[in-house]
Amino acid sequence: MEDTLYAVRQKVYPRAVTGRFATWRWILVWATQILFYGLCWLPWNNRQAVLLDLVERKFYIFDWVFWPQDVFFLAILLIISAYALFFFTAVAGRLWCGYACPQTVYTEIFMWIEEKIEGNRSQRMKLDQAPMSARKLGIKAAKYGAWGALSLWTGFTLVGYFTPMHELVESATTFSFGPWELFWILFYGGFTYLFAGVMREQVCKYMCPYARFQGVMFDPDTLVITYDPERGEPRGPRKKGVDPKTVSRGDCVDCGICVQVCPTGIDIRDGLQYECIGCAACIDACDQVMEKMNYPKGLIRYTTENAIKRHWGRKEIVAHVMRPRILIYAGVLVAICAAFVWGLATRSTLRVDVIKDRSTLSREVEGGLIANVYNLHVMNMAEKPRRFALIASGLDGVQISPSEPFEVDSAGARSVTVEVAAPPESGKPGSNVVYIEVKALDDETVSVREKTSFLMPR
Repeated sequence: MEDTLYAVRQKVYPRAVTGRFATWRWILVWATQILFYGLCWLPWNNRQAVLLDLVERKFYIFDWVFWPQDVFFLAILLIISAYALFFFTAVAGRLWCGYACPQTVYTEIFMWIEEKIEGNRSQRMKLDQAPMSARKLGIKAAKYGAWGALSLWTGFTLVGYFTPMHELVESATTFSFGPWELFWILFYGGFTYLFAGVMREQVCKYMCPYARFQGVMFDPDTLVITYDPERGEPRGPRKKGVDPKTVSRGDCVDCGICVQVCPTGIDIRDGLQYECIGCAACIDACDQVMEKMNYPKGLIRYTTENAIKRHWGRKEIVAHVMRPRILIYAGVLVAICAAFVWGLATRSTLRVDVIKDRSTLSREVEGGLIANVYNLHVMNMAEKPRRFALIASGLDGVQISPSEPFEVDSAGARSVTVEVAAPPESGKPGSNVVYIEVKALDDETVSVREKTSFLMPR
């Protein structure tokens, strides 16, 4: 007998299913795709509502303009995402994987296209087993063509968040894409096709790291999709309406539909498995069978390991789900989200960097004053041009030149070289503290006061 380190892939033919969880999956599919495909076309202040302009190093998100110096907000957003993942996983397992993960969403869309072109599960299986013919070739070409078109449009849309969409459309009409634009359209589109159309469940089973470390975040009080063996076993077929006790059977009729609808091809009756993405398709399918058999629903359901063992009701399950670990996650998540919102709400539309000119530390100028030179980098984060005035303080008789107001374009930056001068008797020899304030003329609340060092000769 020959051993192999790799399992031979058995192609999965998921059966279409309807139900409350399937409805929620499609709601998430529509919501995420309307956002993704539509947001880049939404106009806002004579530009795209969301534009991550890498060339200009400015990120536009509705009324906000973010610069590389605002990477702090990105870090907070990543922390929020991580804590949200921990929180929802500890509460109810792989909700992200089952409902909102791009792999799940696009696989759902690709399978819908496949079903519309090739037919239902049995028709797809027969088509794959049939010898090649003109009909089979035409059906397969139509399916692959639809997948390819959707994949390229997905790649095009992604690039549209980094290159203004009107420029990208113009490039598409003349096929004059820049090399990086063409690369990312083909790269992202190709991997969308590969992952959602070809590899499908293999991405979740073998490539996704989340599937591997999810077990660390589960505990016996985590809500997971579970088959109730005490109620279902021993399983076996019987006629509709037959009381299981009269035939010494459990409620499971061993129809196998829970396996047929699973996008990763597992049997949930074998217990919790890392391949389970938590899509709940098996719950919808099993509930429909139980309804036809006039049995209570919930043979497969969201519940916890402890609830199955100890026969808890809903109140006991909820009470144990709200355990200290969850409360800590929730508290930290709320605190970080509140800090993030507060940071955005109080974020100034003006940023100033003061850099002392190192070529000339200090010098004497007209009137016997001692002058230091500074380079100011002024960033106007508002989407309207603004005029700013400069004010120096910190030493008696300190003055700044040029003293005339200057203008900075909307969402623009400007470098200004200024000279700060003060009488030699106003400070001690060596380093002194002075303040340079940049204030908007049209709004007194928009101002930044930066501290810097002023050198007096010894």
